[in-house]
Amino acid sequence: MTTVVFALVPGVHLLDLAGPAQAFSCAADEGLPYELRYVSATACVPTAQALPIQAETTMPELDADDLLLVPGWRGDRLADIGPIPAVILGALARHHDRGGTVASVCAGAEALGQAGLLDGRRCTTHHEHQDELAWRYPRASVVRDVLFTEDGRVVTSAGIASGIDLALHLVARRHGPAVAARIARTMVVYTRRNGEAAQDSAMLRHRVHLSDQVHRAQEIIDARYAGPLRLPELAAAVGVSERTLTRRFTRATGLTPLRYQQQLRLERAETLIAQGTSVESAARSVGFEDARMLRRLRATSR
Repeated sequence: MTTVVFALVPGVHLLDLAGPAQAFSCAADEGLPYELRYVSATACVPTAQALPIQAETTMPELDADDLLLVPGWRGDRLADIGPIPAVILGALARHHDRGGTVASVCAGAEALGQAGLLDGRRCTTHHEHQDELAWRYPRASVVRDVLFTEDGRVVTSAGIASGIDLALHLVARRHGPAVAARIARTMVVYTRRNGEAAQDSAMLRHRVHLSDQVHRAQEIIDARYAGPLRLPELAAAVGVSERTLTRRFTRATGLTPLRYQQQLRLERAETLIAQGTSVESAARSVGFEDARMLRRLRATSR
């Protein structure tokens, strides 16, 4: 039986906890030997979303095959949390010293840092905390804009939903990618992403604007990016001229509608390639007639 212990601090984010907990719970439903435990310094843990969680106050004895994971918490700065409870820091150091794996989601990397486990290792956290993490732990190698890292039985992931990617990765490492894929499907996860995938995406990165017409155009492109999409049809769908749409789209996003569509295709192709698909097959899957355009876009994006 593999025990997965979630070490909780006050203000823990529910999804930081619930995402990986759901993944390991689904693994148990698949017949895999996982037991989930929740430990904190206090029996009742307040969360960032105001839903209290009941927890054990004594850390169980862990074997090398067990996992100790620290979900993140709400705070503008990592330093705001102050000293992590000794029951958590001591358990992290002991478990790792005995050959076990420790992990964090989002701000949970701060707990690994306070336990002395980030020194000399690659690590990551939410993009809003990466600079502070690097400043607080200068001996760590903070990797920016990735979903998760793994270095010397220390696994760290980016913010919030990336805890699901981390958990699926750990399941795949122990039980194979097919099992992880089944769990992802059960959880209705669109795709199982690898650790090098970017924290940000074109669908999010170019949505920070206030133009309703451009948002509507993006929704159409998002849904149909792999197919042919003519500018006259797109402009008619949002009720403006082609010239007006192009001007407003470029002003709001920094891209033309065609370039935005290409960015979506490129990101999806990169995911497929990372999962073992050939460049030629990935190009066809995302709507390119052949792989030449995909290769050109990949070269210019690096």
